[in-house]
Amino acid sequence: MRFIFHYPETSGPDGDVLDAGPIREVAIAAERAGFDGFSLSEHPVPGARWMASGGHQTLDPFVTLGYVAAATERLRLLTYLAVAPYRNPFLLAKAASTLDKLSGGRFILGLGTGYQKSEFYALGVDMDERNALFDEALDVLPLHWSGKPFSYQGRHFSAREVISLPRPVQDPIPIWIGGNSKLSRRRVAERAQGWMPMTGGAQLSTTARTPALGSVADLAVAVTELREAAAAAGRTDRIDVLHSYQGEGIQTPAAEPDRHREAFAEIEKAGATWVVVSSRTQDPAATLEFIDAFGSTYLS
Repeated sequence: MRFIFHYPETSGPDGDVLDAGPIREVAIAAERAGFDGFSLSEHPVPGARWMASGGHQTLDPFVTLGYVAAATERLRLLTYLAVAPYRNPFLLAKAASTLDKLSGGRFILGLGTGYQKSEFYALGVDMDERNALFDEALDVLPLHWSGKPFSYQGRHFSAREVISLPRPVQDPIPIWIGGNSKLSRRRVAERAQGWMPMTGGAQLSTTARTPALGSVADLAVAVTELREAAAAAGRTDRIDVLHSYQGEGIQTPAAEPDRHREAFAEIEKAGATWVVVSSRTQDPAATLEFIDAFGSTYLS
């Protein structure tokens, strides 16, 4: 099982998104500590009410992960997650292939359908179309990355004998899909390389408009069903599963390490191949202390 460090998110309108530390220094520290990946989320234009009630600030994940790529050598770079319906799928595909090319094949495209009505309105995207637009993106991405001429008729565009070069390094760039719904899991089983279930509890599930997924036992059942569905669809490749670990006390990594090791072992037994953790810190020194302590306790 491999570990991703998610850059800490500044909640609310006060403070600054980089209060947790300079991105370059934090990413280098994460790589040095033994983390296998680095992730950032996305909210290009969130509602002010959501921000004031605990929503978090963000950077553009594609731009920022490009910066991280230049500062690191082996970290996998994950959008956790980018909202596919917000973008024309060709622009999404080009951003992903550019990041993969410049990073030497280290990019993972984490995608979701989105849930904030205010963002959909602000971006001029019909939220009622989000599932159709998401499926269009899943169609278009491999065509774009193939480096061959193709045509595709979308709901709001018409591509006729187009081609995109250069190709990304990976074939394909891994697509990980977030969400707990049956539709999300079916998409993963049939068309993606990874699943990012939401495990933040009932309140988060309500906010993000996705069914709750509670215990590790629930995760194990869902992963088994997912892999059975993938096999039924003729898949033989491995599907990754990313679990967000929020065990009590993990913000002090060296305290009660046996308890957390047992939890990680149960998560791996349930079928997860990756775990994402974050420090929830708002100070550079505290962030770097967390990274070093987690690395020396669990990754060395």
